[in-house]
Amino acid sequence: MPQIQFKGKQFVQNYHLSVKYHELIPEKEKSLTDKVSLHDNLIIHGDNLKALKALLPTYAGKVKCIYIDPPYNTGNENWVYNDNVSSPMMQDWLGKTVDREDLTRHDKWLCLMTPRLRLLRELLSEDGAIFISIDDNEQHRLRMMMDDIFGEENFLAELIWQKRKGGGNDSSYIATDHEYVCVYSKNTSDISGNWKVDYEDEYLKRYKEDDEFGRFYWDTLSRPGLNNPIVYDVPCPDGEIIRNGQWQISRKELDRKLAIGDAKIAKGKNDNWNVYHKVRMPEGRVFRSVITNVTNSDAANEMEEIFGLKKAFSNPKPSLLIRQLLLLLSDNDSIVLDSFAGSGTTAHAVLDLNKEDGGNRKFILIECEDYADNITAERVRRVINGVPKAKDEKLKSGLGGTFSYFELGKPIEMESILEGDKLPSYKDMARYVYYTATGEEFDESQIDEGNNFVGQSKNYNVFLFYKPEEEYLKNTALTLDRAEAIKKYRSGSARTDGKKSLVLAPTKYLNQDQLDQHKIDFSQLPFEIYRMGK
Repeated sequence: MPQIQFKGKQFVQNYHLSVKYHELIPEKEKSLTDKVSLHDNLIIHGDNLKALKALLPTYAGKVKCIYIDPPYNTGNENWVYNDNVSSPMMQDWLGKTVDREDLTRHDKWLCLMTPRLRLLRELLSEDGAIFISIDDNEQHRLRMMMDDIFGEENFLAELIWQKRKGGGNDSSYIATDHEYVCVYSKNTSDISGNWKVDYEDEYLKRYKEDDEFGRFYWDTLSRPGLNNPIVYDVPCPDGEIIRNGQWQISRKELDRKLAIGDAKIAKGKNDNWNVYHKVRMPEGRVFRSVITNVTNSDAANEMEEIFGLKKAFSNPKPSLLIRQLLLLLSDNDSIVLDSFAGSGTTAHAVLDLNKEDGGNRKFILIECEDYADNITAERVRRVINGVPKAKDEKLKSGLGGTFSYFELGKPIEMESILEGDKLPSYKDMARYVYYTATGEEFDESQIDEGNNFVGQSKNYNVFLFYKPEEEYLKNTALTLDRAEAIKKYRSGSARTDGKKSLVLAPTKYLNQDQLDQHKIDFSQLPFEIYRMGK
């Protein structure tokens, strides 16, 4: 398969693996909840690459739907390349604004997106999908990059969104009224979701009758002119025969429908006999690839209604657009992620759907800019609490919900663990070692710090001997007494499933025979924890 090539590709292909795990610092005063938690709706302020990596221990493989609206790379957005990749060329890129005169702007954009998309793929569930807004500046490059990262076989659609109607006479050549939404699955064979939308009310007016199975209307079974008609005679109640009728179904199927009341032989408006059958109201229609019912003007009006200011945010997306995408894929308890959160539209759409159908969808927003609190989070606060001047009654009274606000903290530096330098808390260290050792989601509710227990994975009971204290780390080892205590703890709890113990500690005083006897795999701190995928 052809692959896209660009400057810096060899340096960013696996750059996401070298990005350090960072702490996520709760900000109670900026949150809207009684208890700040990583399992709440989330708004995270900080570099989205580092924030995505920080989410892996808790959310890897758990996100059903991802929507992102990355920079379109128009040359007028003033975005800056800030990934500290170890390459002289890319070091020279750091901190410089990417404008239209930059001859490497497409390379920089691809280098920006590659590691983020790789982490987004890790966060996506096997039956999930990602939706990416884009325009003509990078649309074709995005497709090629997505084929590289997600696989060409997982391409689902390229939606066309008519972002405006009318105007455009100031365009030099052709007025561009549309943008795209690129859609890929994690694994097409596992993809799930509705992928259908409601029919318009006008269309459904024809379903005027109902029975115990729902609404329907009577339609004729006769279809003259079909390429391969099913032809047979049908006797009528008065003895008349409809000869050589051309029908949609076989005679056997007609008899079955007549027997259960799903078909009838009756006279029509012209007083001639015909055969009719019940046409049921459909559950929905397959989503079309062209979206025409919402524009950028709707988004601008939405922001003005919420903030009371014109142009409160540049180029926001309308919540109805994202709402339509969410309905295709997300169940009513799905996790929805937006790592280029901007004005917080994705959270608005999630809360609106929850209000409407009683769902329990969760959102995770990541925003690196300074407006994360006063625009992104503030919009979410207002739509939760209510916008008094809103025209929509739901928005006026408030959509309800909560969210926890986090700041991206310092990196968890494994190398500094014995130096007493910036030592993380037990819970943060547990999150780090559990995910890096097992590759599975971390559940902090399993922690039993007093017994050094971190949690149970598919293959292990995980124990961590650690305190954020230099003396403890210099003088603590896995000893025979501690191995016996681990064995006793396991036998005295529900964790008697025969799994081995994975023990992480600064050092050990046991030989391999003793470890095997106690069914222990040992991993030493402070070295980088290896994956124990046995």
